[in-house]
Amino acid sequence: MANKNTLIVGAGIMGLCSAYYLHKKGHKVTVLEKSDGGVGASFVNAGYLTPSHIVPLAAPGVITKGLSMMLNSRSPFYIKPRLDINFFKWAWSFYKSSTKEKVERAAPILKDINLLSSKLYDEIKRSGDLDDFHLEKKGLLMIYQTEAYGQAEQKVAKKAEEFGLEVKILNKEELASIHGKMNVIGKGAFHYYCDSHSTPNVFMAKMKDYLVNSGVQIIYGEEVTKFGYSESKINTVYTKTKTYTPDNVVLAAGSWSNKLARGLDLNLQVQAGKGYCIDVYRPTGIKLPAILMEAKVAVTPMDGFTRFAGTMEFSGINHEINLGRVEAIADVVKNFYPDIQITEEEIKNAKCGLRPVSPDGLPYIGKTDNFDNLFITTGHAMMGWSLGPATGKLITEIIENTTPSMDINPFDPQRKF
Repeated sequence: MANKNTLIVGAGIMGLCSAYYLHKKGHKVTVLEKSDGGVGASFVNAGYLTPSHIVPLAAPGVITKGLSMMLNSRSPFYIKPRLDINFFKWAWSFYKSSTKEKVERAAPILKDINLLSSKLYDEIKRSGDLDDFHLEKKGLLMIYQTEAYGQAEQKVAKKAEEFGLEVKILNKEELASIHGKMNVIGKGAFHYYCDSHSTPNVFMAKMKDYLVNSGVQIIYGEEVTKFGYSESKINTVYTKTKTYTPDNVVLAAGSWSNKLARGLDLNLQVQAGKGYCIDVYRPTGIKLPAILMEAKVAVTPMDGFTRFAGTMEFSGINHEINLGRVEAIADVVKNFYPDIQITEEEIKNAKCGLRPVSPDGLPYIGKTDNFDNLFITTGHAMMGWSLGPATGKLITEIIENTTPSMDINPFDPQRKF
């Protein structure tokens, strides 16, 4: 492709992975990031690479469950009551996507893109481009305390096995055995051996260093305000202080993508799903990543600390910390791991990030019909970290007009719901 002056809006995992693969193809890449760096969902997520996550967020009963939890601000899934027409439109599309048929259609797609991304993480690690970063394949435990959740996960595990993913069902005694002297309360668990985990802030810092040292320009504190275009081409990208004239534009602005897209008369349905994390920088005894199923709390042994993360909160675009929701995470941890007591200071230091959520649980990866040089990468929900490299590679293949590594039709940014 002759036109290789490419501008990326957003320096999260999608933006940096897109920059990585585009740079490899000879693009002159500029990344604009409105924050000062080091914040957001790309830094505070659970660090999972999850081929096992074959069920999209938009599953049957989720909206009903969310509405039933609306008055409980400590619940795992929380919708803050507010008058927001864009949220209502998104919620209606989410509801229409939450059918058994659509979930079954999405499952193999999510499996394939997760496996592709996991393979690419391994390739990046082997390449030596980045200084060695934390990446372990110990699998992921889905620990349950009630029969209802155990039975529900058994169906997922069966489907995963049909897809060729390795999973072992653990009873109460086997669950206790793999935790050794550490006390864990659960009726059993499902151990997905196909999954891996990492430390997001370490990877992000090393990827940034590699890109900058390779000639990629990353400018922080540079917020894109609007685009200038004529006919089917974006000609200019405006920030509060500068004007850019790229050949290609990659919109990787996470939860802010829909606002920027509206300036181009594009209806990109994305809502911000806030998640929280508590980092504990002292020995916890946790060696295996786990999801505590009833409360959907993720537990990850990272490089130098243990992270406890969770919740899906739809309350608009803001970074307000709801301490009640953070305390609920700490209470769940105590309920599953009685020997771990998260302190008030650790709770007070909790962070949050906004995950961009599409209505059907599939990301947006692709080119728009309206513009020949606009490419979208957003809407990954809780799988953003897992899907970063795959998304970066796919968007590069699309820009380069080469055969994609997998079928990209399900990720069409302008698909109907």
